[in-house]
Amino acid sequence: MKTEELWLEFSTELLTFIQMRVRNEFDAEDILQDVFRKIHLSIHTLSDESKIQSWMYQITRNAITDYYRTSARRNGIETHFDDEIKLMETEEVSNLNNLVSGWLTCIAQALDEKYREAILLTELGVFTQKQLAERLGISVSGAKSRVQRGREKIKEMLLACCHIERDRLGNVIDYQRKSASCNYNLC
Repeated sequence: MKTEELWLEFSTELLTFIQMRVRNEFDAEDILQDVFRKIHLSIHTLSDESKIQSWMYQITRNAITDYYRTSARRNGIETHFDDEIKLMETEEVSNLNNLVSGWLTCIAQALDEKYREAILLTELGVFTQKQLAERLGISVSGAKSRVQRGREKIKEMLLACCHIERDRLGNVIDYQRKSASCNYNLC
């Protein structure tokens, strides 16, 4: 993939991402230029083009961190930008986790009744699987099966609409809708 194509496809999105983290509009534009310079110089190192968006966002996060470190050094300010960047990234992950969990509630509405009820009461509600079994008058293993099948169906439905990128802890760090005409309403 060529840098020019990436610029056309992602520059506006990345600039918005940077502007949310850097107050000065001109600095944000400079950071974007630096990001694309780094992309251009290291695009040949990317082994899996399907991960290009996540790779570009990682370069962008690193550039923002460098911006704050350089700015602090230049101004002689002693600060803990690493802690602030970690907090910023934690908030971002939390926001993405919340966004995707909201989708799960919407997708659950499209499940067959027996799976929808099992998921809404246990995974998205406060019931244990044992309480679900008692409420429905089925065995505990039957309740566990419904919950498990419901989870699998939600996962299939979600992955049919979106590509979800997660970190090693399972947190959502990036997503991309596969199609605007997804069959399921993601709210």
